[in-house]
Amino acid sequence: MADDGLPPEILAEILSRLPVESLLRFRSTSKSLKSLIDSHNFINLHLKNPLNQSVIIRNNSDIYQLQIDDNDFSNRINSIIPLNHPFKGNSPNIDPYTRRDSTMALIGSCNGLLAISNGQIAFTHPNAANEITIWNPNTRKHLIIPFLPMPVPYIMESNNPNRGCLCVHGFGFDSLTGDYKLLRISWLLDLQNPFYDPHVRLFSSKTNSWKIVPSFPYSLEYCQTMGVFIDNSNSIHWVANNELFEPRLIFAFNLTFEIFNEVPLPVEISQIKSNKSFGLDVAVLGGCLCMTVNYKKTTKFDVWVMKEYGSRDSWCKLCTVDKSCFTSPLKSLRPLCYSSDGSKVLLEGIQVLLKVDHRKLFWYDWKSEQVSYIEGVPNLNGAAMICVESLVSPPFPVDNCRKKEDRTSKSKRRDHFLSGGFKLRL
Repeated sequence: MADDGLPPEILAEILSRLPVESLLRFRSTSKSLKSLIDSHNFINLHLKNPLNQSVIIRNNSDIYQLQIDDNDFSNRINSIIPLNHPFKGNSPNIDPYTRRDSTMALIGSCNGLLAISNGQIAFTHPNAANEITIWNPNTRKHLIIPFLPMPVPYIMESNNPNRGCLCVHGFGFDSLTGDYKLLRISWLLDLQNPFYDPHVRLFSSKTNSWKIVPSFPYSLEYCQTMGVFIDNSNSIHWVANNELFEPRLIFAFNLTFEIFNEVPLPVEISQIKSNKSFGLDVAVLGGCLCMTVNYKKTTKFDVWVMKEYGSRDSWCKLCTVDKSCFTSPLKSLRPLCYSSDGSKVLLEGIQVLLKVDHRKLFWYDWKSEQVSYIEGVPNLNGAAMICVESLVSPPFPVDNCRKKEDRTSKSKRRDHFLSGGFKLRL
């Protein structure tokens, strides 16, 4: 029995509905509460509570946590909390000379952990500033990922300085092995001699090290730098072209099998032959893979959701958003989350005003097909993301003492994964 007379399972259920801030206070009041709140079972129970989520945004080098009340007809944010992230102040691995050129970026969110980076956008030498950390903004614990040099020569000292190395990241959780992983895709951009030769590296929190992923048969769209992790797929997603620059596609990197594969598009979209007539964007909505289609010669966006991951037939068109609903020209659209009653969806859009991009948050009402802007939000630099409150600690490296998996059983799981209609890329 617990200190207050309640059975432990009842007490755990009650406490799992509380925010992390309250739980951190309660765990200091008694040994039994500390033991309960710190337990693996309770952390997982609390993680399943859908009410404890917020919007994370970045404004220059500041990160904010937004609480938005979808029942408030004034459409103002409930609270905006500046977060004291690990890169506040002086970062140990950032050269003071290059600090003024460093840029903060949100990489991804998973189980209440945020992956964020602090470095340069275009890299001109292997050791250019580039820090990445995995951080729980509610418990304030973090892990700095080991530095990995860029596969690029010292460009400024070469005969062709009009080159730079670009990179994108994706962050997610391999539920089979209990390993948080970070994928980095980098490539050299040469304005004089265009070519595409990507280098892919994968970080494992269990080994605290990077490894080479040998093949990447796609041409990545750099406009989406943040990979989209879908929990029920163990995969991170981007939009790309294939090697022949055929119509756009969604590709995924499976964190368990560490392979690339293409996600089947709805028949309606896959039959469009010209990739110049539409644009794709991917997101996660209600735990499902979500896709927005921007028809460039029309005034509409289509929003699709894949109800059963990997099944082409499970794509469902949620809505068609008319661009005339917005006060300024709309460049892109990305869903973030549903309202608590499911009657609205929170969207992030990039609007163009005086040839300058402005990111905005707004609600879209399914019934009225109208949008309402969220007021009081700071200027957004980079994509917003949803983050759940959790007690999950950053994945500090541990010795991997597990026995080696039976190769036959792993092969069967791989075959089952590939039978779901994916196109495998080795």
